[in-house]
Amino acid sequence: MSTGAVVWHDLECGAYRRDIPLWLELAREHGGPILDVGAGTGRITLALAQDGHDVVALDLDAELLAELDQRARTLPVRTVCADARDFTLGDRFSLCIVPMQTIQLLGGESGRLAFLGCAQRHLVPDGVLAAAITEQLEPFALTDGGPAPLPDMGEFDGVLYSSQPTAIRVQDGRFVLERRRETVGGSGERTVSRDLVALDAVTAEHLGREGKAAGLRPAEVRDIPPTADHVGSRVVMFHA
Repeated sequence: MSTGAVVWHDLECGAYRRDIPLWLELAREHGGPILDVGAGTGRITLALAQDGHDVVALDLDAELLAELDQRARTLPVRTVCADARDFTLGDRFSLCIVPMQTIQLLGGESGRLAFLGCAQRHLVPDGVLAAAITEQLEPFALTDGGPAPLPDMGEFDGVLYSSQPTAIRVQDGRFVLERRRETVGGSGERTVSRDLVALDAVTAEHLGREGKAAGLRPAEVRDIPPTADHVGSRVVMFHA
């Protein structure tokens, strides 16, 4: 039975598919093993493993990784619960990927530099690091009177879950994403909570300079276009 953390993660992140072709393309080009940073319940890890690649899935949330272990079954996946800013795996990778703006959750430039240094030490010579960022988010608030984004909704184990984006605010060099989370149980019991996610504002150019400071060689930048429900991303790439 999935935990609440797993359900919310899958509901709010699991349906996104636009970036998967790029990660598969990079995996086929550079080979494995592959390190997936911020793997969650395995949205990208499982796609890569099903394509025949050995993947190490790293995340700070043990509940999400436990679910990933169950979903992976016999696939070539190993999970590691660790902080992306401070990990030692004893392995080196041909490709390290950081999907879904995970690199913007690391607490500013110092956190990104710590991660970039870890990644550099875990790449084989000329290995590739690819990190997805969003350079700009359009601020909004439901109280402004504009159209409301559609909520993410789903039913799990007889409970209806709804996650409604309510605002994006720019505060102290970060984009703060606000959501209203609501559950309704089979007997009508209801819970409501507020969830906040803060993404550090960073551009591809600035991240390129940080990677260079960490001993990486900046390479190309690939663009992932937006969808009707998700913003676009820029995938900033480096060579070890």
